[in-house]
Amino acid sequence: MFFDGFTLETRSIAGMEVRFRRAGSGPPLLLLHGNPQTHAMWHRVAPELAQRFTVIAPDIRGYGFSAKPPASADHEAYSKREMAKDIVGLMRELGFARFSIVSHDRGARLAHRLALDHAAAVEKLCVMDIVPTLHHFEHVDMQFGLGYYHWFWLAQPHPGPERIIGQDVETWFDIHTSREPKDRSFFHPEARADYLAALRLPGTVTAICEDYRAATTIDLVHDRASRAAGETIACPLLALWGAKGKIGQWYAPLDVWRSYAGGPVSGHAVNSGHYLAEEAPGEVLAALDAFL
Repeated sequence: MFFDGFTLETRSIAGMEVRFRRAGSGPPLLLLHGNPQTHAMWHRVAPELAQRFTVIAPDIRGYGFSAKPPASADHEAYSKREMAKDIVGLMRELGFARFSIVSHDRGARLAHRLALDHAAAVEKLCVMDIVPTLHHFEHVDMQFGLGYYHWFWLAQPHPGPERIIGQDVETWFDIHTSREPKDRSFFHPEARADYLAALRLPGTVTAICEDYRAATTIDLVHDRASRAAGETIACPLLALWGAKGKIGQWYAPLDVWRSYAGGPVSGHAVNSGHYLAEEAPGEVLAALDAFL
């Protein structure tokens, strides 16, 4: 069954509504999803993890059915620093001052910032199919521009990309999620329905664009300040990436992450495309079991 045994809840954290699912008992484990998805992307791994952990899987700010602040000139509401505050606040509200994180895509970028700003709260961190945002932008070439063209398009001024996406949200979703070819059956029907329902809510597409606008502006300011201050990820870090995707083609991911981390770094490629937890849940769970 889809998220069997999980409750679906909403909490207000400092005025921001956060929708999340939770289940299980044991050490707290936070799951952070990516774009253009919701917490539903964890449906193939969360029930297994809930047998050993207290699993909390929220919709991050702007995505899913969580709060969606409006667009702004400075994009501060969608800085990873501000987005992380929602998550830390939620975990504290639920009674967890310290926890481990498993994260994917945009959620992993949020988790990277969370691990810097709230180092005492993070016991272990897993990031999936990313290298740090700053590293991407400081090593841009034609391959990156073509492969991740959406980084530059979604970051164009409001409301340009939003108006185009809004003409046909489902077609945009199918194109955007097909960096490796796939048909509509790739995503679980209930997960796909949740993604599309969220995308059709007022404010979601704008929030996604603001997330990417923040990545080209205020997030880089924060990231460069952290680097200048010598701040690195202190906790053990596991980096996983899809063997069919671009991260392993463009970078030496573990070498990159070691330059941003002060603690131990491990990881490897998984036999999947970008959506590791949905395409290769068995491999992901095996890696998490060994790490966590």
